[in-house]
Amino acid sequence: MNAPESSRLRRFAAARFSPEGTTGLHLTIGVAVLVLTAWLFGVIAGEVIEGGPIIAVDLQVANWLHAHAHAAPGLTRAMLFVTHWNSVAGVLAMSALLGCMLFRRRLDYWLLALALIVPGGMAVNILMKFAFARARPVFDEPLVVLHTYSFPSGHASGATLFYGFLACLLVRHIASNGKRAAIIFAAALMVAAVCFSRVYLGAHYMTDVIAGVAEGLAWLAICIPAMTSLRRRREARGLPLWRKT
Repeated sequence: MNAPESSRLRRFAAARFSPEGTTGLHLTIGVAVLVLTAWLFGVIAGEVIEGGPIIAVDLQVANWLHAHAHAAPGLTRAMLFVTHWNSVAGVLAMSALLGCMLFRRRLDYWLLALALIVPGGMAVNILMKFAFARARPVFDEPLVVLHTYSFPSGHASGATLFYGFLACLLVRHIASNGKRAAIIFAAALMVAAVCFSRVYLGAHYMTDVIAGVAEGLAWLAICIPAMTSLRRRREARGLPLWRKT
């Protein structure tokens, strides 16, 4: 590699990992997350379609949890609360409240991103469910009864979309690295709780919730960098989104 080519390569790498610019670090991270989550979703989807070995693990986990769920009524009530709070209606209600706050604070780019991420991601999940048409787990004494498709989990995807967006919003406006780490951990914990509640209650298989999280992260990886690039391009030209600050 000659000197001019080496210099161009260094400039390209520096631009991709720069926190500034319309195609900087945010886009690099977004592409990396998108590739990783798309690969994970593809692997799981392939196993589900072909009836691979992971299906046997799904059944073992589902049967073990269901066998122990009736012996722990306190945990069952807690899981029912978590799952109902993070239902489609619950996530949309929390998103609406957050949207009102963003509108009042004139955070228009974040408001548009929220509208694109949560309802848009949920619509993608519905399309995925019909595409795979996987039946839900069946038990003799079910804790919940649902007649919709199972793969990927809408609760897992919705929680990932909402809490993932909320974490991005807070991390963007907080300077402390310690607080940023705590926010990311709390968001991951909420998503994990929702995922566990769905498998514990027998509403989903383990692979359903993993695929739901992967789907949600992939959608976030598309939308957040896209909105960041849009904001920076318009700010560079002195253009507001729709309201002048």
